Amino acid sequence: MRRIALLTLVFALAAPVALAGGSFPKLVPLPNGFQPEGIEIAGGPTFYVGSRATGAIYRGSLRTGHGAVLVPAAAGRAALGIELDHGRLIAAGGQTGKAFVYSARTGAALADFQLAQGSGATFVNDVVVTKGGAWFTDSNRAVLYKLPIGRRGALGTPRAVPLSGDFQLVSGFNLNGIVASPNGKTLIAVQSATGKLFAIDARTGRARLVDLGGATVANGDGLLLNGRLLYVVRNQDNLIAVVRLGSRFTSGTIVRTLIDPALDVPATIDRFGDRLYAVNARFTTPPAATTTYQVVRIEK
Repeated sequence: MRRIALLTLVFALAAPVALAGGSFPKLVPLPNGFQPEGIEIAGGPTFYVGSRATGAIYRGSLRTGHGAVLVPAAAGRAALGIELDHGRLIAAGGQTGKAFVYSARTGAALADFQLAQGSGATFVNDVVVTKGGAWFTDSNRAVLYKLPIGRRGALGTPRAVPLSGDFQLVSGFNLNGIVASPNGKTLIAVQSATGKLFAIDARTGRARLVDLGGATVANGDGLLLNGRLLYVVRNQDNLIAVVRLGSRFTSGTIVRTLIDPALDVPATIDRFGDRLYAVNARFTTPPAATTTYQVVRIEK
């Protein structure tokens, strides 16, 4: 999923203290039947994971492996990509076409916004917060959605930003994971069906194909940007591609691939210190009330 410079700095400062205090489990269990998707790690070892099926959000500790449901399940809701901003959790609402906002402290529902307008399929998949707002992908439409965020955290009226340039809508899943450059002027998103990465001008919506020298990141899902390194979760391939991006984000080279036997169709990723944490969404396993899910710690 997505990181910007401020959060990277917070993690870097927090990590030496946190990691020195004790062992962190390799696998962090989530509730059975949860059907997880997005992950957000706060400044300490606290993490949040959303449920694509029910809209519930689980809050836990990477240090202890324990936690509890913070936002209860609710009919007509979903929580895919999630971001923490101004003490709130902002969640992408999947097939609802909405964004949902909750208190990160109490789990109380604060607001919801209809992003997708009109008829036709929609799937609001991921979100990244920049200085000026929260940006959402729609895996079924050639748009991004911007939810403006004021200087003091006030939420404005969302709008659709049509995509142009190199981006073309295809059959299957389109834009999925999204991250932003430190200044928020460039958004980087992956098209799952083609394995293409796009650098998108946040002002105009013009997309430029990221030249990977003929390579692709097929089944690309959640993204994580750390400096010039872009981590791309390739869900059904059970791996994470590491792309070193050029200075303008329009070119890159896959420099290595991270594989871990504990990965089971991971969806999204975040970092804490020098460790990565991926959510096992287990898309290829039929969901049931007893199906197990985990967050997996991965050494870089």
